[in-house]
Amino acid sequence: MIDRLDAAAAAHDAPAVLSMFDWLGPAIDADAAAGRFSRWGRSTVVDENVGAPVLPRAFFEALHERARQDARWPVGNAGVLHVYGYLLSTTPTPYGLKRERWLDGALARACGLAPDAFVPWADDRTLLARVTDAAETLFTQSPVRSQPLGDAVAVVAIADRHPMPSALAYALEHPADGRRLITMFPVTDPAALLVEFDASPPRPRWNAVP
Repeated sequence: MIDRLDAAAAAHDAPAVLSMFDWLGPAIDADAAAGRFSRWGRSTVVDENVGAPVLPRAFFEALHERARQDARWPVGNAGVLHVYGYLLSTTPTPYGLKRERWLDGALARACGLAPDAFVPWADDRTLLARVTDAAETLFTQSPVRSQPLGDAVAVVAIADRHPMPSALAYALEHPADGRRLITMFPVTDPAALLVEFDASPPRPRWNAVP
């Protein structure tokens, strides 16, 4: 299925691609109607490890238009970018393709779910709905760090599955807006990540924009 998505992206314009698969464009429509994108904060599409956008601008704009979310390149809604944008991304990073977190089963298992829990076409619920619920569960059950960040508080939650990959969720909490999710991904060494987190000056992480 992902090969069909890539072939469509190579042959058609971005808005057309979003309409070709019922687990993509119509899912985004359903998420927008349900207000799910409002539970996510802001992110840049410029990856901090790559130093360049991981999604073409045409798809950035088409995704936000379909989701009915305001955005100004390269900053947009983190749910749009980290969920659907990463699914469409084919840009290599030091940790592999961004889409693999939804497809290879490691993150789903780290969340205590079936391996295909985040495969977009494997469930009637939208991918964003499934990811949002899983991330919120992590914050309810496994918060491990909080760090002041301007007028916000950055919060990290990790479900430690040592020696298997663990699930990490990251969010920013604002006094007026509450918690806004930024991202979720698997980590192989959560202890080392937390040591680095504690030792570093406060800063937005994982492409978040306060």
